[in-house]
Amino acid sequence: MLVGNFFIGCGVMVVSGGLNDLIRDLHIAIAEGGHLIAVAAVMMGVGAPAMASLVSKLDRRQLLTGALLWFALGHALSALAPNYHWLMPIRALTVLGAAVFTPQAAATIGFISPPQMRGKNITFIFMGWSIASVIGMPMAAWVGERMGWRVAMWLVAAGSLVAAIWLARIIPSGIRTPALPWRAWKRVLKSPLMMAVVMVTAFQSAGQYTVLAYAAPYFKNGFGASPEQISLMFGYFGSLALTGNLLLNHFIDRIGSARAVTTTLALMLFSMAIWPLATSLPWLAVVIFPWSISGFATNSGQQARLGGLSPRLAPALMALNTSGIYLGHAVGATGGGWVLAHASYPQLPHLGMVWMTAALALSGWALSRQRVREQRRRGITKTLVKRG
Repeated sequence: MLVGNFFIGCGVMVVSGGLNDLIRDLHIAIAEGGHLIAVAAVMMGVGAPAMASLVSKLDRRQLLTGALLWFALGHALSALAPNYHWLMPIRALTVLGAAVFTPQAAATIGFISPPQMRGKNITFIFMGWSIASVIGMPMAAWVGERMGWRVAMWLVAAGSLVAAIWLARIIPSGIRTPALPWRAWKRVLKSPLMMAVVMVTAFQSAGQYTVLAYAAPYFKNGFGASPEQISLMFGYFGSLALTGNLLLNHFIDRIGSARAVTTTLALMLFSMAIWPLATSLPWLAVVIFPWSISGFATNSGQQARLGGLSPRLAPALMALNTSGIYLGHAVGATGGGWVLAHASYPQLPHLGMVWMTAALALSGWALSRQRVREQRRRGITKTLVKRG
């Protein structure tokens, strides 16, 4: 499942990494490249909860393998797309594989894990995204600049095919998570706490992708970075993201996922607040350090946070959380495109700060609400013990 998430992450990030060559090859404006990212994100955001209901009764091996095969086919067709107008719908349909795989893999591992290992196992398989940011994004950037974005698409297609074959051979058959009746969705949607945590994901994702969606052209046009330097910056960001995820995986069950997420959000907000110090690539590396080590850890922590709130509702919660990630991507990419149309690259973090501040405030509220709920539960338990 970790390997599957790795290639899902590579595929989702391949357009951002290869954006410079893509807009040059297809003769489109940078805002149109942003629209390509945003439309795909909307499809993933809407598709995650919709597909969760449709596939809830399927065997997990068949479902996860099929999602990866669809992803592989879509990237092969994307590589063959003759122009932007063909690429747009192909990309939109391709990412439905991501909308299925990531939340259902998290729900599956959470379902089969013992309670004391649930948070650690969920964050472990989500590290595939962090590894993708270490290898996939830098490789997409370098391959896109030196060989073309189509070659990067072919690489994602090949890797997704290998992951599908491997998963089909390894994961046992007969695993089925509980079905998702409408009353389960109603419980989630009516819960202020659960929906607040999902909105934290959406807000922080929008904050990150306001800048990250345009990172490759920002590095090139704002700092004069070469293809190798662009790849190196993505690799630096990704290696720190992986480190942050490893640290989170080690400590999350000790400090609690809600506290961990609130901390990582504060670190990302700090990076964006000190962005004016980034006057060169070396200084940019210093400025983005807190963000880099926190970004993907936040997503992993959110998965564990939701899994801990209600394991029985995990499929719905994971689907909505994935929806929040991708809708945040769409909002961030769209907002970033608007900023670039009316201002310049250094203004992107200012909009990112707005979203990140909202995420931090909401996360703090949810943390306090969860503590109150846990205190009430402990009080009820003590009362029952005394009466017994």
